[in-house]
Amino acid sequence: NIEADLPRLKGLVEQQVEKFDPANPHNKAPDGKLTEEGVECCYRLFDEGKSRYSVAQQMKISFAAATHRFNTWRKMGGSKRQKTLLG
Repeated sequence: NIEADLPRLKGLVEQQVEKFDPANPHNKAPDGKLTEEGVECCYRLFDEGKSRYSVAQQMKISFAAATHRFNTWRKMGGSKRQKTLLG
């Protein structure tokens, strides 16, 4: 029965979602610029449907920087892009 398997399947999908923290200090270099990990974190927030404003707030970057990352994310294929590993 599909209905009976649904909770188990949801659990499998949720386990595969890699957790990430926008406030992680490794997201920014000492000069304040985003590291590769920080850029990927922005992209993952966009993958989740977050707005540029929301990403700017969570990542503590300017709206202009979030817009730049959003445009790059779209050019890379959006949520269908090749994801990089975090950590």
